[in-house]
Amino acid sequence: MFGDPEQIAAAMRQFADMLSAPPGSGPVNWDMAKNIARHAVAAEGDPSVMEGERRQIVDALNLADLWLNEATALPSGVSNPQAWSRSEWIENTIPVWRQLCDPIAARMVETMSGTLGAAGLPAEAQAMAGPLMGMMKQMGGMMVGQQIGQAVGSLAREVIGSSDIGLPLSGNAALLPGGIAAFSEGLETPGEEIRLYLALREAAHHRLFQHVPWLRAHLLGAVEEYARGITVDVSALEEQLRGLDINNPEQLQQALSGGNLLKPEETERQKAALSRLETMLALVEGWVGTVVDGAADGKLPSSAALAETVRRRRATGGPAEQTFATLVGLELRPRRLREAAALWQALEADRGVDGRDAVWSHPDLMPTADDLDDPQGFVRGEPEFDLSGLEASLRESATEQDEDGKDDKGDGGGEKGGESA
Repeated sequence: MFGDPEQIAAAMRQFADMLSAPPGSGPVNWDMAKNIARHAVAAEGDPSVMEGERRQIVDALNLADLWLNEATALPSGVSNPQAWSRSEWIENTIPVWRQLCDPIAARMVETMSGTLGAAGLPAEAQAMAGPLMGMMKQMGGMMVGQQIGQAVGSLAREVIGSSDIGLPLSGNAALLPGGIAAFSEGLETPGEEIRLYLALREAAHHRLFQHVPWLRAHLLGAVEEYARGITVDVSALEEQLRGLDINNPEQLQQALSGGNLLKPEETERQKAALSRLETMLALVEGWVGTVVDGAADGKLPSSAALAETVRRRRATGGPAEQTFATLVGLELRPRRLREAAALWQALEADRGVDGRDAVWSHPDLMPTADDLDDPQGFVRGEPEFDLSGLEASLRESATEQDEDGKDDKGDGGGEKGGESA
């Protein structure tokens, strides 16, 4: 390994990144993670976006946003459409990745540094190993940062825009020419039609994220809550460390590089967070698909075929999504996408576009996982919310209060009369 000058340079660069982390910067050196991600995409080629490509994508996003005005009551969410290279996608989405990954990274670094620092030391020596423990913590942060950087770099090679995984990774609508080209491989649909369809999906996501104020915090909060329950399997870590040759960096990196160290703690709270996240992701994707289908109807002949392609791609996921699942401990897949789309379509048929989109006005109005099993039941609503029944109940209650008041007055009058006599 140390005979390859390029690998030596990469190792020295990562070690310098580790030492450059400012105090109090958190469990992960995110500058190092970002550099690793960018090196990963650059290694496979990441050309800059040409002016012609940028103009095509900006025009497609603007046209798509105009078409969406006819399909949804939510206002435009595209104010600064952009075209990104894969490196630019990494640069613009790192702040959200930091918010998502820091809870689990902090736990991993703390446990890994403690286990590494204590390995092979007698009890009396551990109390004197303060500086060593600090160094071990830095090394743990470097290892986790390297894993995060590789995961984000893998995702960057597959994504099409800023909203592929269903989370608001950026405030700007953007598409990647390289991602569009990879998506188009093997399809016989004209490139312009594919670009417009993907622009519709990107613009629809941004309408939702920007004009439903509680949605972003709800989604990211569910991810964070689930991630806080992830623990490092200390016994597995100790087992992997036992017998390792510390002079073999490749063996050490392989032992500490993956999902064997992550063990989801399946608490009831964690299961509830995962269920809530999956349901909301399905509702987001189902709404986007319904709105995009309405906007593309009569304009894009291949919209139905493209919708099915996107649906299969989203439902099955790819290697990058599996990498992220290993990293954070969960799969960001809308498992009940078809049921969610059926629910939004039923709402639109019964209440119209405005009534359908009004459901997003408050989280308490949103369908639950049980509602996905019975879309028509959600559309009809529960009988106890029948206003006529509520009015009758109020009238009956008022009558009883009047009768009670008359009885109280009669009893009071008798007592006063007795006292007077």
